[in-house]
Amino acid sequence: MSGNIIKAIVFDLGNVLLPFDYSIAVKRLNKKEENLGEAFLSFYKDNYALHRSFERGDLPKEKFISIMLNALHNKIDEEIFCKIYSEIFTLNENVASLLPKLKKNYKLVLLSNTNAIHKKYGWEQYSFLQYFDKLVLSHEINAVKPEEKIYKAVESFTGLFPEEHIFIDDILEYVNGAKKLGWEGIQFIGYENLIIELQKRNIQF
Repeated sequence: MSGNIIKAIVFDLGNVLLPFDYSIAVKRLNKKEENLGEAFLSFYKDNYALHRSFERGDLPKEKFISIMLNALHNKIDEEIFCKIYSEIFTLNENVASLLPKLKKNYKLVLLSNTNAIHKKYGWEQYSFLQYFDKLVLSHEINAVKPEEKIYKAVESFTGLFPEEHIFIDDILEYVNGAKKLGWEGIQFIGYENLIIELQKRNIQF
C-alpha cells in the first residue's frame, strides 16, 4: 500500500517510544528485603489477569494497589510502590526524534495499553508527548489492544477512513488487530527497521 494515502500515524508507547524493564523494580524491591523483588514479579506474572483488568480500567486503582501491597507483605507504602512499579521506563531517543518531523504531515496518535499509575509515575512527564494530537489509553477507553473498540476510538478522534491509519507496535498481535480493521501496520523491531518500513510506504519525515 502506498504511504500517500496515510494521514494518521499511530504509535504504541511501551517498547517503541519507551522501553521498559521490570528488573529495575525487582532490584529496588530486593533492597527493601532479600528476594522481595523476585517474589513480587512471580506473583505479578502468575496473576497477569489483574494487570490486564487494571489496564482495561475494570479494576479500580485503589483495589489494584491494595492487592499489590498485600503481595509485598506491606513492606512498602502506596507512594513508594507506585514509584517503584512505574520508574521502569527509558527513552528511545531515535524514535522520539521522528515525531516532530512526522507531525508536519500527519496526525499523530498514541495508542497504549497502560494504567493510571504508570501514566502518573512513569511516563507522563516525557516531552515527546506534546507532538501527539491525542493519547488513546486503555484504562480511559475501557478496552485493550487488540480489542476492536480501542482502534475505533482512534478512528473516532481522527475522523479518517481505516486505510488512512498506520499503526506501529512491537507486539505483532496488536498490529494484526489494526490490520483486521483495514489499517496499515508495522511491527516495531528496531529503529533502523522502522525507517526502512516507513520509507517503503513513502511516509514523509
